[in-house]
Amino acid sequence: MEFIGNKMDKIQQLKNLKRIRKIAKLLDTAIGIPGTKIRFGLEPILGLIPGGGDLITALISAYSIYLATSFGLEKSEIFKMVKNVAIDTALGSVPIVGDIFDAYFKSNIRNLEILENHIAKTEAESETAEILELTPAAN
Repeated sequence: MEFIGNKMDKIQQLKNLKRIRKIAKLLDTAIGIPGTKIRFGLEPILGLIPGGGDLITALISAYSIYLATSFGLEKSEIFKMVKNVAIDTALGSVPIVGDIFDAYFKSNIRNLEILENHIAKTEAESETAEILELTPAAN
């Protein structure tokens, strides 16, 4: 029965990862400028809304961090994610200059990288543990 619960957790984690990737792309890299490698998302555009655009994107980013916690992130990783969003929100709230900063900083892509690095590290540790469990102990 534990295997089924474990499998369900994995399925939910995959759904969460897919959702986080979609949010990061939408907010940070959804739009490309033709003929250049410059990409930005809706975040700097929403930031143009006076008094609320940056708050809206901060809340969406906070939701991504919430979803990421299902992967068992370390406190230091969560802190880095929150710090990225706080920097993005604080500096992004400066009119015009902040919107240019939003297009460059890409806090959601940075947070996605933190999550993907955590997943890779966790999977490597899990595979090592499985190998050690399957290896007969020397007497």
